[in-house]
Amino acid sequence: MRIIVLALLCLSAALVSAQDAKVDKTGESPVEAKFAPGGRIRMDICSGGIDLVGTDEPVVRVSYHPPGGDIRVRIDVSGSRADLRLTDCPSNNFRARIEVPKSSKLDVRMFAGQLTVDDVTGDKDMELTFGQIIIDAGKPENYGNVRTSVNSGSIDADAFGVHKGGLFRSFERSGPGNLRLYAHIGAGQIEIR
Repeated sequence: MRIIVLALLCLSAALVSAQDAKVDKTGESPVEAKFAPGGRIRMDICSGGIDLVGTDEPVVRVSYHPPGGDIRVRIDVSGSRADLRLTDCPSNNFRARIEVPKSSKLDVRMFAGQLTVDDVTGDKDMELTFGQIIIDAGKPENYGNVRTSVNSGSIDADAFGVHKGGLFRSFERSGPGNLRLYAHIGAGQIEIR
């Protein structure tokens, strides 16, 4: 019996370490790392136009335009957690597409630009200093806690029937679901569909 338990522990450790990865690439697109569905991904993203898209693949993939240059992508996967950093991006017309498993939980920080989140069904925690966040929220009843705020700008949450604009605007809602949605912008617009 002890041998079976020891064998199972060794197999479990091997599977966990098989999912661990460290990727650090400069000037290459696309860049990817395997990542299991349902995990949490922390992202620090440079300014630009970012499309964050849920897929059925067990992978975190970053592709950007224009390719080349000094753009650096770092992905560090440890079990059910991943850290993604996208740095040294050009200051104008930069676009990137980040693909993650649909059920991923997201923690995203970005200085400025437009962040679009589409087809991701996990928790969402997003902050921008300046710009626009556009979220495809899915079904409103899936959320247990929704909090959005802008220091200056507007919140257009069609999914929840809320439209507010001006200075220091916020919206909070509790619901029957188990998902969490948090979005904040210093100056700009939050749009939830």
